Order: sequence, then structure tokens, then C-alpha cells
Amino acid sequence: MQEEIYISVDVECSGRNRPGYYNMLSIGACPVYDTSQRFYVELKPLNDNYEPESLAVCGLDMEHLKQFGTPPEKAMRKFAVWVKRVSGGKKPVFVAFFAPFDHMFVDWYFATFLGHNPFENAVLCAKAYYMGLTGKMWQESSKSNLIFRTDFPHTHNALDDALEQADLFRQMLEYQKENRAR
Repeated sequence: MQEEIYISVDVECSGRNRPGYYNMLSIGACPVYDTSQRFYVELKPLNDNYEPESLAVCGLDMEHLKQFGTPPEKAMRKFAVWVKRVSGGKKPVFVAFFAPFDHMFVDWYFATFLGHNPFENAVLCAKAYYMGLTGKMWQESSKSNLIFRTDFPHTHNALDDALEQADLFRQMLEYQKENRAR
């Protein structure tokens, strides 16, 4: 069986769902066990569609990104190359605190602009993992309710949030190992 590497990924978008209709505006990523290897890119929007509350949360400016954002095909190619490099022959596993949201955008952009996703279907939701680990319910599993703490801030910058969730997920994995050994 191929060894795995967990890669924390966070995205900021111009809307809550509907990749292609709404834009993925930034991607941040880092391996869970080596947060010094970081990836960040801001993307040029595909269109003008946005929800005001989504832009207010992430603080990104659509007009600025139209001028200075990386074209999506180039951004996804850079991300795929980075994933391959940091994976070093291991199977990359996409990890996000609420993976259904982040992965739907990343997967759509990879499929649309590259024709493949380097993560394939290896996607792990840290929120669901936490629920299984602790027996907590969905509402009890928000970041503010976790039994784990991190010094990484939650800023809604995709890289900052990828670093934060990498630290939280690493703690979950270590907690699980410690408790399995008992």
C-alpha cells in the first residue's frame, strides 16, 4: 500500500457554492506534518458573480484580482506541481476542516483547467474526523468548540486557514494514536 501524505487545503471563494458560477479566489495549502512547505495563489475571476457576504468574509477584491490574479489554468498547474513535489511519491490526501466546500471548488477547477485532480478522490473532512474521534454532534464540532487549540489565527486568508487546520488535524491524529494505544 502506498504511503500517504495529508495536505491541508483551504480556499476562499466569491460564493458559498456552485463552482464555475462563483469564483475560487485563492488557495492555501501545506502538508499537515510540515507547515513550512506552503502554497498560496490568488486567482483571476472567471466572471463577475459574487455574494457580498463571501467577499466581506475573505476581504479579497474582485477588481484587484481581475488585474493581478493568476489565470486559473496557470494557478491550477502551479498547485498540481506543488502537490506532486511535496508528496514526494506518497499518495496526497486532501484535508480541509469542511472538505465538501473546499474540495468541490478545487476539484472543479482541476477538472476544468487541467483535466485531472492530483488528489483524485482522496479527500478527508477534518470536521467529520473530529466527530468520529470524539463522538460529538455536528453542531458541537465547530472550530470554537474543539478540544484542541492552535496558535495559528483563523483570518479567512486561505494560507492562514490551511496552516490553522493543519495544526488542528495533526493534533487529532496524535490524539487518536495516543488513545488507540491505551
